[in-house]
Amino acid sequence: MDFILLGLGRWLHIMAGVMWIGLLYYFNFVQVPALADAGKDGTGAGITKHVAPRALFWFRWAAVATWIFGAMLLGANFFNAFFFLNHAFYAIGVGAWLGTIMIFNVWVLIWPNQQKILGLVQATDEEKAAARRVALLASRANTMLSLPMLFFMAAAGHQGVFFG
Repeated sequence: MDFILLGLGRWLHIMAGVMWIGLLYYFNFVQVPALADAGKDGTGAGITKHVAPRALFWFRWAAVATWIFGAMLLGANFFNAFFFLNHAFYAIGVGAWLGTIMIFNVWVLIWPNQQKILGLVQATDEEKAAARRVALLASRANTMLSLPMLFFMAAAGHQGVFFG
């Protein structure tokens, strides 16, 4: 039974992670440039009104699901990994910390600022301009953190190869 739960947990962790990182890359490589182009001819309303709020919903909840399922997979070893208490869990610990920083960025920096940008929360033009900058920088930081996060999470299963 533990094998089934572990397999299901791993599958859910991977699927949520694919959704989270996939949407992160969509935002950074597709939506942001598309909105810049749409802003030039005034056709961005469809994206900002219909696509972005829905994509942001799945983005932020996929981040939560990924983190929770990852913590569940660590189980009793969560503290060993998260606080670097055992050498065997260093790689996954680094990956877990990078994921934690990224989920913080999603919920504390990206989502509150996107609410202002999309008009879901009232904001002045100056507040929207500041929100755009913060959301963009946090999103770009997550894009850069995603590569080492994925490396350390994959390396955890091959620790001897990478870390002796």
